Order: sequence, then C-alpha cells, then structure tokens
Amino acid sequence: MATIRQLRSHLVNTRMLVRVVGWLLLIETFFMLFPMGVSIYYNESDWKAFGISALLTGICGIAASRFANPHSEYLGKRDGFLLTALVWVVLSFFGLVPFLLCAHPLSFSDAFFEAMSGFTTTGASVIVSVDSMSYGIHLWRAMMQWIGGMGIILFTLAIIPALNHSGGMQMFNAEVTGITHDKIRPRISETAKKLWEIYMILTAVLILLLALGPMSLFDSVCHAFGAISTGGYSSSSAGITEWHGSVYVKCVLIVFMFLGGVNFSLIYRCFRGEFKSLRMNDVFRTYIVIILMMLVLFSVTILLRGTYHDWQEVILDPLFQIVSTITSTGFTVSNFEAWGSFVLALTFVLMFTGACAGSTSGGAKIDRILYLFKNARNELYRCIYPNSVLAVKINGRVVSNELVSKVIAFLCIYMLLIVGGGIVLAAMGVPLVDSFFSSFSCLSNTGLGAGVTGYGAGYEILPDAAKWVLSALMLIGRLELFTVLVLFTPAFWKR
Repeated sequence: MATIRQLRSHLVNTRMLVRVVGWLLLIETFFMLFPMGVSIYYNESDWKAFGISALLTGICGIAASRFANPHSEYLGKRDGFLLTALVWVVLSFFGLVPFLLCAHPLSFSDAFFEAMSGFTTTGASVIVSVDSMSYGIHLWRAMMQWIGGMGIILFTLAIIPALNHSGGMQMFNAEVTGITHDKIRPRISETAKKLWEIYMILTAVLILLLALGPMSLFDSVCHAFGAISTGGYSSSSAGITEWHGSVYVKCVLIVFMFLGGVNFSLIYRCFRGEFKSLRMNDVFRTYIVIILMMLVLFSVTILLRGTYHDWQEVILDPLFQIVSTITSTGFTVSNFEAWGSFVLALTFVLMFTGACAGSTSGGAKIDRILYLFKNARNELYRCIYPNSVLAVKINGRVVSNELVSKVIAFLCIYMLLIVGGGIVLAAMGVPLVDSFFSSFSCLSNTGLGAGVTGYGAGYEILPDAAKWVLSALMLIGRLELFTVLVLFTPAFWKR
C-alpha cells in the first residue's frame, strides 16, 4: 500500500509506461510479419523492408519491455491519458519504416502521414499511384487501419489481462470513442476480448462475402479491413470505382460500413439475442433516420440535376456515399463530384456528425449531437417558462448537467480545432478552401481529399509542415480531443 501511495504522489509511472509501449511494439512486430510473408509469396523485394522493420521494432520492443523494471504495475488516470496518446505516436513512427525502405519509398513526412492516417483510420493518403506499390505495402496499409479501428490499447487489454488491475479502465476510457463507456463484461479485459471477437467475426464474414464477388481474395482482405474499420484505404488507385459496375460489392460494403458505425456494445447484445436494446436505442434510431433523410435529399437532387443514367446512380450510389461519409470510411463513387454543391454541403454535415459512439467511425458522433439538440430545446422552452425543471434524456435515462456541459465543451473545441487547423494551413500557403476542408476531413477521420470539392487535389501536394499539422489533427480526432489536449494543460503536470 505504501508503494502505491508513493506512486500516486508522482505524476506518472514512467517505467511502466515504457514497458507497456514495449509490449505494443512486440505486437506491431508480429503484425509486420504478415506483409513480409505476402511479399515473399509474390516474390517482391519489399520483404526486406518489412524484415528490417520487424527486426528494428522487435529489438526496441524487447528492450523496452524487459529492461524498464517498474517498481509497481499501477497506472493512474494521468498514466492512462499519457500512455494512450504516446502509443499511437510511437506505433506510427515504427509503422512508417516500411514506407521508407520499400521499392517506391516515401519521404519521412509522407511516411509518417501515411502511417498515422492508417492507424487513426482516417484513410487520407499521399501515395499518388497506389497501383505502383507492392502487395506487402497494400496489406500493411490495410492492417494498420484494421488495428487502429477497434483500438491499439483495446487490443492490448484483450491479450494482456494483467492490465485489468493496472489502469485498464483509464486506458479503456481514454481510447474508446464516445461520451460514456459501457462495460459489457465485469472485467475490462473481458470486455476488450468480446469487442475484438465481434470485430474479427465481422471482418472474416466480410472477407468471405467480398471474395464471392468480383474481387480477388487479396483485394477482399484489403477492402474488408478498410470497410469494417471505417478506414477507407484501397488496394487500387481507382478506389472502389475499380468495381463500379458491381452492385454486389456496393451492397456488401454498405452493410458492413453501416455496422462499423454502430456501437459495438449494441452489436454484442444482438449477438446474445438482446434485439430490444437495439430497437430502444435513441442513437441507433437517429443513425437510421439521418441516413434515410439524406438518401431522400441526395436522390431528389440527382433527379433534378439530371446527372444519372440508371437506378444505381439515383439510389445505390447515393446510399453508398452517405454511409461511407457518415461512418468516416471515405470510399467514394465515381460521379460524386457531379451531384452539385448542395450534396457537397450535406456531405459536410455527415462528416461532422459521424456515426454512433463506441463504433470505429470518426466525427463528433450522433450521441453528442442528440445531447446538444435536446439541451437546446430545453433552453428554448426555459425562455418562455424560466422556472421549468427539464432534463436531457437519452435511451430513457436522465443525463447529468455535468455530462451535457462536457458535450458542449467538446463540440466547441471541435469547431475551434477545425478553424484553427484551416488557418494554420492557409498560413502555409495552402489554398483557403483546401485548408479548411483538409483540416475538417482529418479531424473527423474521414480522409476525403480536397479534390471532392472541385477546388483542389490530394494530400500529396501539401507542404511537409502541413502534413505534420494534419497528422496531429488525425490523432486528436481519433482520441476524441480530451485525451490528447489534456496533456497540454498545466494542471496535468502538477502534483
């Protein structure tokens, strides 16, 4: 007990943080072996790039995990915040090594941008011609976003149960998206295991379904990883338009992108036969309503503009684009730009709202938007009846005023970061529209390039400094602001 009290008096348990980072680097080493194997199978020289990367990452992981020698495994709230943010940065730094050593190497800034974009499931890319990259690189890009989709820390909690007693809840809360976090099992490690089991089952089913269509098995794996993680990296330069004529591919991806945007705790309850929890969930119902409303608006706009040739371009393509955008996946259909500025404005709304908390999607999350609207409605009512006592209710439960205040603060900071990021990029010489759209796209982890606005091109044309700014916005957006921003407050570093 005395040791724990002493550790609590310190700011952070540095040695334990280093040890956990070491464990995570060993996990990353293990995942690097898969693209190395694929490169060997296809007789590509990039197997050496992955071999060197795995060796370097493994050595650092062993050194950190074996020689840190912490006095205690206790991790407090500060440790949870710091570790979560640190892990995503460290894994991105080691994850960029294959991009530096491959047959078509990227610059250091581009490689870090690509790795951070992958792990945060943003899907923004600086690679001009994806088709020129090796099979190993394609798989590594897909695996990064698949790992980051459910969460790096969550994966660690699932395979290292010891962390259940060592700040596991702090790390869980710091990484998992949403306002509140429901434990679906008594122990946090069991919750992490169940969430990852569901994630892997859905991924396996999606791979099988895509492989039954026109995609090859390899393309099926890459696109399954990109869809269920709502990351959006593709193994083709043309993206999903490579199979534009396939109704089957679009329908399958729509279903699984949609599932990627659902709270995985709800999916778990459905696996257990508790379908009532899905029907009675306010956020899930709002998710459905938003998609249907947007489909009507998109379809009517396309009909009025006359920019269609068949039913796919009136119903299926808009539905695909809506689900892809609201879940922050970032896949696009080929004729998206021709739908006009009104559809583009609606796309901005979808990028902002995002899907459900507790999912793999980005954005502000529908949960917070519901809190905001219900609180705003109550405030308008109080203008007429100032003595009224009103509460915000979600899923039949009263929400505390403290939580509502936190949601409002989150949304205000979210908007300030978009504006601030846009101003910084504009100061670097990036065109104004591109600046604000890129800032918005990266913070929301959507990854759509400014090219969809009709004003700009991809992220590869940005200056290196701008790529680092956007990489920071990706991380802040993926960890939902507070986990990262709290590290920059003086209070965090005071005893």
